[in-house]
Amino acid sequence: MHVSFIDSITAVDRDEWNSITGVDYPFTRHEFLHALETTGATTLDSGWQPNHLLVHDNQQLVAVMPLYLKYHSYGEYVFDWSWADAYRRHGLAYYPKLLCAIPFTPATGPRLCFKTGEDKDSIIPFIVESILDYCQQHQLSSFHLLFPEKALSQQLKQFNLPVREGVQFHWFNQQFKNFDEFLNTFSSRKRKNLKKERRCVDGQGIQLTIVEGTDIDQNLWRRFYYFYQLTYAKRSGHGGYLEQSFFEQLADTMPEHLVLVLAYEPDNDQPIAGALNFKDSQTLYGRYWGCLKEFDFLHFEACYYQGIEYCIKKGLQRFDPGAQGEHKIQRGFTPITTRSNHWIAHTSFRNAIDDFLRQDNAATTYYLQQTTESLPFKK
Repeated sequence: MHVSFIDSITAVDRDEWNSITGVDYPFTRHEFLHALETTGATTLDSGWQPNHLLVHDNQQLVAVMPLYLKYHSYGEYVFDWSWADAYRRHGLAYYPKLLCAIPFTPATGPRLCFKTGEDKDSIIPFIVESILDYCQQHQLSSFHLLFPEKALSQQLKQFNLPVREGVQFHWFNQQFKNFDEFLNTFSSRKRKNLKKERRCVDGQGIQLTIVEGTDIDQNLWRRFYYFYQLTYAKRSGHGGYLEQSFFEQLADTMPEHLVLVLAYEPDNDQPIAGALNFKDSQTLYGRYWGCLKEFDFLHFEACYYQGIEYCIKKGLQRFDPGAQGEHKIQRGFTPITTRSNHWIAHTSFRNAIDDFLRQDNAATTYYLQQTTESLPFKK
């Protein structure tokens, strides 16, 4: 068995890569990673140098992992800026570090993918050893695995990659027939509040529609990207991490995963806001939002309620609307635990960070309990 690292997704045939990752979960698909790279989002210049891991057995590809050499901590959603600052204050280099993640995408899912029929438990120790050897050989400060599935995270904990827990808020389908049936699970007051928000959007004359896949034409992509840039500029002072060509490339290569919610003012055939989602066979992933101007409760309608209605209509089991946001609780999104794993090369810093993680995870557990008690559902 042989582990290698490649500096471009183009070094692997698309069908060969996808035969390992599958094509249901959108964010590990060759097409998604290729679009990020070829449109400039994941390059050495952007601080996201591809360094993907391949495992071959008898010249057959049996496992892959999306990896990056990171020269900063932007676009990760698991924050280690304080760790980097501690390194700096001690005259040590925290960057580059080795990162397994889906760039700019805080969505839990597969991170280490295997060919069907392979003995994962026998391969994982070999992969972990290879990754840590690579870090030491290249004098990397650390290795980080972000938003893995629970089973992999727990396995890696056994190899001295402790878990850091976080919280997101997801919606779960209880085989609802329609939105009103979902609302009937709320207490009376919370249900009235949510209905009031939806009536407010309707009262402003805003109309919403959903366009999917190949029905999203070039005009809509240009319009959506304009929203995306404006909203990023207001929030972060820059036009966003992604180019318009990234979205257009995905529209060509994997349109079946794309769901765009659009908002229109009366007597205006051009949308004034949009929320772009991805989907697989079980889950809707809320990813990007933008608008020309603010309307009361429009963000909640476009980014949450339309997504819930879509999941009910299509029979999807979960709606992951993205990171953070306690405001999601009163709208029926349940707090769930997310995970990351971390290995630190420097022994003293490793011990200090391990101690931090124990305290941080205890605080996260308490926060999860507190937010669960705030859910709007009938007791």
